[in-house]
Amino acid sequence: MSLSEHWERHAAEWTCWARQPGHDSYWRFHRDHFLGLLPPPGRLTLDVGCGEGRLARDLKARGHDVRAFDASPALVEAARDADPSLEVAQADAAALPLEDGAGDLVVSFMVLMNVDDLTAVVNETARVLEPRGRFCIAITHPLNTAGDFETTDPDSAFVIRESYFEAHRKDLRAERGGLTMRFVDLHRPLQDYAGALEEAGFLIERIREIADDEEPPQRESQLRWRRLPLFLHLRAVKS
Repeated sequence: MSLSEHWERHAAEWTCWARQPGHDSYWRFHRDHFLGLLPPPGRLTLDVGCGEGRLARDLKARGHDVRAFDASPALVEAARDADPSLEVAQADAAALPLEDGAGDLVVSFMVLMNVDDLTAVVNETARVLEPRGRFCIAITHPLNTAGDFETTDPDSAFVIRESYFEAHRKDLRAERGGLTMRFVDLHRPLQDYAGALEEAGFLIERIREIADDEEPPQRESQLRWRRLPLFLHLRAVKS
């Protein structure tokens, strides 16, 4: 099963998971860091891999003129249902129905570790951005997907059993608050992301590593993630 097929199959579960207030990492300690990375609203913001539309709705509320895209028909429908005024369309992130230089900002929030062809997606982003346009990215941190903690203890060892430098899928079934979700990430080393950006003509402006800093922690098992980053936020400019 491709990564895009996974998200279509689990679209209903994801929509419930993502929309439960305070439930997902987006609400708990992730969203505000990412929004702070973005430039002010400009000519046109493109949300590529919008999912059920939560970030697109937040961007719209902050004054961005947003066009949103996702490969999953079910998630596109969910985004439209949540905000019928949102301009959202089904599209592959590597083949967007846009003219060259269409926007001045592309956001890709928790998407690039879920695409099968990273190079094609980043090249397509460069095509639809105007010169000096920004590309803002959030991904699961490659260190996170490289290994696992041995236990849930705060001082547990973190072990990498497969090569950090080789791509591999990482499956995680999460349960919280009566909801379940199966996540599948494609682990890639950081140099793969940086290399794709370099090849497409981007220069990296900012990098932020996001840890679990929620106070107070909901569970003692969260404390182990104070020692390692959960997510990576990055802003690049088209040269």
